[in-house]
Amino acid sequence: MTSRPLIIAPSVLAADLGRIEQEAERIKASGAEWVHIDVMDGHFVPNISFGTNMVRTLRKVMGDVTLDVHLMIEQPDRYARDFVEAGADCLNVHLEARHTLARTLDHIREMGCRAGLAINPPTLIKHAIPLLPKIQQLLLMTVNPGFGGQAFLPEVLPKIREAQEVILRQNYDVDITVDGGIGEETARPCVSAGANILVAGTALFRQPDLTRAVAHLRSVASAATVSG
Repeated sequence: MTSRPLIIAPSVLAADLGRIEQEAERIKASGAEWVHIDVMDGHFVPNISFGTNMVRTLRKVMGDVTLDVHLMIEQPDRYARDFVEAGADCLNVHLEARHTLARTLDHIREMGCRAGLAINPPTLIKHAIPLLPKIQQLLLMTVNPGFGGQAFLPEVLPKIREAQEVILRQNYDVDITVDGGIGEETARPCVSAGANILVAGTALFRQPDLTRAVAHLRSVASAATVSG
């Protein structure tokens, strides 16, 4: 459990991409604080999704809503500046990608962007700990990255607790994000373990009323902050 503000971040990957501007307006009106944008290159993960044009479109439509960009790409250091200039507020790069990680995180922060470190389910928290002073958020994948709609992996819950213990012990100013299979049944245990940013795609966008879906997810997750 964490005392940090709870943030709901709908994942645009699950939106109706044929009417993205209308979907962006729907997210903006939903009460969600952030929108999450998955960028995939077909190399780091077996799927291809968005580029900088999607970030620019959402920036234009969504005003000052926080754009949380998740680079699931092989060489994030080559493209970080492009995404920051397109309008990203947060840039999450993978520990497992091919780049000099500490240098990439420094570069992101030097550009005035919030730096996030993402790790896949098999990656141990101990590999992320030395980098915690360089980031503002730690993104723990709760599915194997690449496709939306996957089932949550409960074995990640101990990793959330471990990360939270280190962050509290060292007094780091770092949020914990969970991404993958987040919905009514999984939000509460994630928040109980220490997560405070919930990325949700299918669970939100499959509902006809996105505002009601966001409010319900927030209510379920908030109950964990009260009762654990």
